[in-house]
Amino acid sequence: MTILHLARRADWDAARSSGEYRISTRDATVDQVGFIHASFPDQLAAIAESFYADADDELCVLVMDEEAIQAAGTPVVVEDGGCGERYPHIYGPIDPAWVMEVRPAGFSAEGRFRF
Repeated sequence: MTILHLARRADWDAARSSGEYRISTRDATVDQVGFIHASFPDQLAAIAESFYADADDELCVLVMDEEAIQAAGTPVVVEDGGCGERYPHIYGPIDPAWVMEVRPAGFSAEGRFRF
């Protein structure tokens, strides 16, 4: 199954250089949170509009195959995000090799998320 992670472009570029992506969510690392927040495709716009609408940073969406992540030994667990909706959580840093595609992302003049 395809899972997505919304990232700052600068964080993703740094991860490609270092060999791992360690940002869980805006301003928090996987070490602080315990996992990396991810979304299914139908969830991403709502997450972006709730948590990143005021971001000045260039954004991108990391597109990953859940099975590839788990095959590498990193658990992906679908859990309640605290609001009754279930989201995929990646329990470890993201290896850039797991990212099948990086899509540019941002907001329209009306504040709608696009990727």
